[in-house]
Amino acid sequence: MSVTANRRPVALRRAASGTGATLALAAVTVAAGSPAQADDSYTVRPGDTVSHIAARTGATAAAIAQANHLADPSRILAGQVLTIPSRTAGSTATTARYTVRPGDTVSAIAARSGTTVAAVIAANGLGSNALIRIGQVLTIPGASSGATSGTSAPATTSAYTVRSGDTVSAIAARTGSSIAAIVQANRLGPSALIRIGQRLTIPGATAGSTGSSSGASLVGDTFAGRTYARDVVDAANANKHALLAAGVPSTAQMQAKVIATARTYGLDPALAQAIAFQESGFNHTSVSPANAIGTMQVIPTSGDWASGLVGRDLNLLDPDDNVTAGVVILKALVRVSPDVPSAIAGYYQGAASVRKYGMFADTRGYVANVQALMARFG
Repeated sequence: MSVTANRRPVALRRAASGTGATLALAAVTVAAGSPAQADDSYTVRPGDTVSHIAARTGATAAAIAQANHLADPSRILAGQVLTIPSRTAGSTATTARYTVRPGDTVSAIAARSGTTVAAVIAANGLGSNALIRIGQVLTIPGASSGATSGTSAPATTSAYTVRSGDTVSAIAARTGSSIAAIVQANRLGPSALIRIGQRLTIPGATAGSTGSSSGASLVGDTFAGRTYARDVVDAANANKHALLAAGVPSTAQMQAKVIATARTYGLDPALAQAIAFQESGFNHTSVSPANAIGTMQVIPTSGDWASGLVGRDLNLLDPDDNVTAGVVILKALVRVSPDVPSAIAGYYQGAASVRKYGMFADTRGYVANVQALMARFG
């Protein structure tokens, strides 16, 4: 039986901005920051990486990438002269280790750890497509003190009641805890089995993130250097609270819905899965600062377009409708685009923008990520 069968309908908050169908969760960008003082220079030697240079000089990979405007920190050349910014007095940056969990993206890990996507890519030699795998142990350079537990907000220990469709990994992702921490705190054993109605202790949970509808802010207002309007962010937070309160299917169930819906509409299931994983890791509680909602990260205006394509109103908070919206949008983009990469770019940047301006730098990274994921799901 579908998990949505016993769910009460929840009202969608519609404020949204932007022309694209989505806001991607793993755009490869270098965050801006304040200039460093007493900078030094360093000449790149054969075999050097940004992370190795950072370790030798006492700077951070993030600071080096930022100071030198490195669009792809994994690519530096022997003989290249780099500016090495000195560490700001009082900085609490550290280097930490992080084990990749289901649904993780490099950008989400960077945001939680207080570092940048560029720094994580450089430190781990990920390349421009920033692909990671579950269980992979990453070096997190420049992580803010206290931020390496997977959350950038104060950590607490909270109680959580298991709902239909829950998995330990999904609960960990929603609460900002980790699978290992939940398993250990509740003595679940290696199988990590949980049952509906079971009360779990959630160690290291982000304050306000355990499914409360109290109005706590769960969605920030900035992504990839862009700050979104207050009404858009408020709507995003309302939708995030609604999804957490209503309960959603597991990531495995959402992946199955993506496959089945793609087949129904004649779309390559590998493409649909790649987009869904890139956007949300199949986590239907995902909501971006742009109010891109759910597994397929569709904003309300694009949801309206999708509703017109299928001939009925689609509720983006509903798991099935959300997947339908994303799939029919992708199907339409494939139909009108000259090739699949252009269709992928249209999903991220907006088809009209791609036609007018071509692919932006972050769009090219997004397309590369999705194409690599297509090979995995193919």
